[in-house]
Parts: sequence; structure tokens; C-alpha cells
Amino acid sequence: MAIPGLVYFFTFKYIPLVGNIIAFQNYNLFQGFTHSKWVGLDHFLTLFRYDDFWIIMRNSLKLGLYSIIFGFPAPLILALLLNELRAMWLKRPLQTMLYLPHFLSWVIVGGIFTNLLDAKGWMNQLLHHFGLGPFDFLGNSTTFLGTIISISIWKEIGWGTIIYLAALAGINPSLYEAATVDGASRIRQIWSITLPSLMPAIIVLLLLRVGNLLDANIEQMLMFLNPLVRDVGEVFDTYIYRVGLLDSQYSYSTAIGVFKSVIGLILLTLVNTLSKKTTGESVY
Repeated sequence: MAIPGLVYFFTFKYIPLVGNIIAFQNYNLFQGFTHSKWVGLDHFLTLFRYDDFWIIMRNSLKLGLYSIIFGFPAPLILALLLNELRAMWLKRPLQTMLYLPHFLSWVIVGGIFTNLLDAKGWMNQLLHHFGLGPFDFLGNSTTFLGTIISISIWKEIGWGTIIYLAALAGINPSLYEAATVDGASRIRQIWSITLPSLMPAIIVLLLLRVGNLLDANIEQMLMFLNPLVRDVGEVFDTYIYRVGLLDSQYSYSTAIGVFKSVIGLILLTLVNTLSKKTTGESVY
């Protein structure tokens, strides 16, 4: 049963890693790996000398940190609320509605929110009734970051909730029964039983998010990024798309990807070590 999965990961995840060597070459598509000229760390130096390097770094860090701060707790809180909901006739349809956005493509989501947040869209019409707006949510540097993070949370919160609900299902019910006999309130039971039982899942998911701190959802960024907000919306992934796919600078774009991976590995190692020392939970 595991063989197809192993073949998939080996073919599409591990073998392509060999291609990272072009980050150290002036790769020529017709000459291939073996005959392309080696240039060492030149592409990395070019990245560090790029005028907008620190702007892109700042934007990537802000997007990653805000996504963790606001996006990471959201599915956990939602899972706890759903777990406390006893009306099954309401719980199941609600879960379905929450999961559905995850399965929508970013093209569909982009179309929905582009129209919804337009100057003449429903959101601004609603705000107009309260004497507010109009706001250019996707064309204003002040509101752009918060808007795309909110959209991302809306789309993915249901998927994260599934993971936590699965972990909640594995908690021994006798723990809650004993706590109820002892007079513990629901809040106290969540704090003393539920959250400690979920801690392994929370730590693993948090570590994975930290390791991907500099990663942005490229499909989402391509749908919503525009010249008006490039000063706050240009991140490493969109820069890689521009120089790699549009300008065909394959070696340079690969070097940027390797740089991101190294930073992610360092962050993952640091946070994993800290977690292991403080909570006893870690990925490895």
C-alpha cells in the first residue's frame, strides 16, 4: 500500500532536488547540467545586491508572521467551538460549509472577492449604508495585506479544522467524565484536558508553518497582486515567478528558492529545538 506513495514522493519530490545545482551555474537549457558553466555563489550575491531585496524580505516576513499570528489559531478555535456544539442537525451542515472553500480554486476565489471588494461591490455598498467607504481593499497598500490574509484564512480554516477535530476524537472521554464529577467547568476542561491533549498536533503544525515562513501562496498572490500594491505585496514567490518564468532566468530564480529553503530549515531547526526543550514535543 505504501509503494505508490513512496514512488510519488521519490519521483516528484526527491529527484527534482538534483535540479538545485543550477543555482550554482549559468544554466543553459540546451547544454544541460553537465555542460553549463559553474559560477559558484554569483547568483546569491546578485540577490543580496538587488535594490529591492530587503523590501521583498520585509514583505515576505510580514505576510508569513501575520499569517501565523492570525491564521494559525483560527482553525484550532473553530475546532473547539464545533466540538462543543451538541446539535448534530446544525453541526454537520456547518462543517460542510466550512470545508467547502478549501476545495475551490484560487481562480474562483479570486473572482468572488475581486467583485465582492470592488469599489462598487457588495462590501462597499454595505459600508455605504453605515456612512463609510468606499475602500479600495485590494488596491491600497494599507489594506492589501490584511485583506489577502483574511481571504486565505476564510479559504483554509475548514481544512485545518479537520485535523484538530480528528485529534479531538482521539481524546479519552473518561477524562471529561472524571473532570465533570470533580465539578470542573467546560472552560476548565478545555484548558486542562483538551489543549494538553492537542499539544502534539499543535506543535507539529506550528513547526511546519514556521518552516514555510517565507512561502506565500503563489496562486493567491498572482490573483490579487497588482502594481498599486507591489511595494507591500511583492514577496519571494512572486519575484521568482517574474524572473524565472517570465524572464527565463532559471539559475537566478533557483538560487532564490534555495535561499528560501535554507532560511526555512534554519527556522525549523531553531523552533524545533526550542519546542523540544520547553514542551518535550518536536518533529524530530
